[in-house]
Amino acid sequence: MTSNNQIVKSNGGKSLKDLLKAPAIQNQLSNLLNDRSSQFASSLITLASNDPQLNDAEPMSIISGAMQAAQLSLPLEKQFGFVYLIPFNTKNQQTNQWEKKAQFVLGYKGYIQLAQRSGQYSRINVGNVYEGQLKSWNPFREELEFDPRGKESDEVVGYFGYFQLLNGFEKTVFWTKEQIEDHRIQNNKGKNKQQLSGVWKTNYDAMAQKTVLRSMLSRWGILSTEMQQAILADEEPQYEDAETQVRRDVSENANKELIDFDEPKLEPANNSDQGALFNNLSDVTDDSLNNLDPGY
Repeated sequence: MTSNNQIVKSNGGKSLKDLLKAPAIQNQLSNLLNDRSSQFASSLITLASNDPQLNDAEPMSIISGAMQAAQLSLPLEKQFGFVYLIPFNTKNQQTNQWEKKAQFVLGYKGYIQLAQRSGQYSRINVGNVYEGQLKSWNPFREELEFDPRGKESDEVVGYFGYFQLLNGFEKTVFWTKEQIEDHRIQNNKGKNKQQLSGVWKTNYDAMAQKTVLRSMLSRWGILSTEMQQAILADEEPQYEDAETQVRRDVSENANKELIDFDEPKLEPANNSDQGALFNNLSDVTDDSLNNLDPGY
């Protein structure tokens, strides 16, 4: 018997590679990626194999998160910083058991990439502010006096964000380090909310910049359908209905046919194809955007 404190997998004992060979999964990947589906599956196996924590997550959750990245045509490789698959321990309300599931997390570079694709932004930037560089910040008039040559140490005191639209509208924001920490702790999914984990632990500044950028764009930016989809998917639970349907298809068809693909060979993503693969993205209502929490 499994205790409630143990972490279990609910994929019926099938490995990530087994599930990726199932006809139902193969069909979904083919519909999304056409002739790149085999390369995508191989890269996903390599990604999980090189990350013990991710490799220990439920395989179906890894596939679900990867499909979110595929729909946005963003590379999964960590070194690019567009998208991350982060494992979290979650409690199954039906079985009362803990399960480790991978979560789709969009990086700040992913937000910039999607903003560029929209064709609405003439300028967009986000970055660190080090001790000595900040001269003044007037949030009412959005006036940030910043001296890049005034850096006194490597201590980060805050983060700035800025964009300008083609129509001339512009926005400047500044978050102090304390504001970032308050936001991180408030939205931390772990039991110890003070503890750094995931990308916050390995690349704090990148996640802080992402927090600033996401908040700024979701509140004041022009959001293409693709950007709306990304904001709604970012760090939110995967669509349970779709995942349940895939599970059922896999259960019914997994033993009928196996489709082999080459052993994993990690290759750099071809950014030239980004944004050209998918046209039919799910609609997002204004009401759903108004209820958004900025996230981190």
